[in-house]
Amino acid sequence: MVFFFDDRAKKADMLSILGDLIDNWENEVVEFKEAGKDYDKDKIGKYFSAISNEANLKGLQFGWLVFGVRNKTREIVGSDYRNTKGLDTLKQEIAIGTTGGISFIDIIEIYPLVHGEEKRVIMFQIPAAATAIPTGWHDHFYGRNGESLSALSVEELDRIRGQEKKD
Repeated sequence: MVFFFDDRAKKADMLSILGDLIDNWENEVVEFKEAGKDYDKDKIGKYFSAISNEANLKGLQFGWLVFGVRNKTREIVGSDYRNTKGLDTLKQEIAIGTTGGISFIDIIEIYPLVHGEEKRVIMFQIPAAATAIPTGWHDHFYGRNGESLSALSVEELDRIRGQEKKD
């Protein structure tokens, strides 16, 4: 489900989360992309896998992929990604390529004011990999080394697979 926030309290909460993410910047579970009008779905899937696996390894419930923020300057620039195609179908498109058919928890569109102008920001909330099951994208497992996207290391893959499932 894609959320458009009309409720002022919810919008304020999401703007606060965005501000915190920008202040703390990129790490293994947060990635920012400018993502103008188009962004490669395969890259989204790789980031989905990586952020999901890293969130699991850090004991978090989720991580974030954020479109509309310039990586180099931390400036909110806005994104036209799927502005006319719609974001609703992206959840299914990602689920088709992931382990167990998982997809985003939420896709959130907000419009922060930047120098008096509303800029469209899309926040993709990515669930942590399930206990003992790494998240793959087309049967490849991705991770992050700092801000870099890479293959999930054998050690990290073993750590996820070795997790004990709780009843």
